[in-house]
Amino acid sequence: MSDAIREYPAPGITVTWEPGRCEHAAECVRGVPAVFDTSRRPWITPEAAPADELAEVIDRCPSFALGYRTADGRTRTAPPA
Repeated sequence: MSDAIREYPAPGITVTWEPGRCEHAAECVRGVPAVFDTSRRPWITPEAAPADELAEVIDRCPSFALGYRTADGRTRTAPPA
């Protein structure tokens, strides 16, 4: 699998996912299963939840595999390796 950062845009937010960082803690899947569904392709559909709810759940990702950029300027990115 490519370690390139993937982007999933939706109104108000762009969700990013860096597969190489993912530790499969499943905070995302438990937090917003309508958005994060590993049985579906693409597995992230950010338009299925409000941007604020997505940001709150993504902030719980312990590996920083998930990040975001919001329309109001909030961001979450992985710290330097």
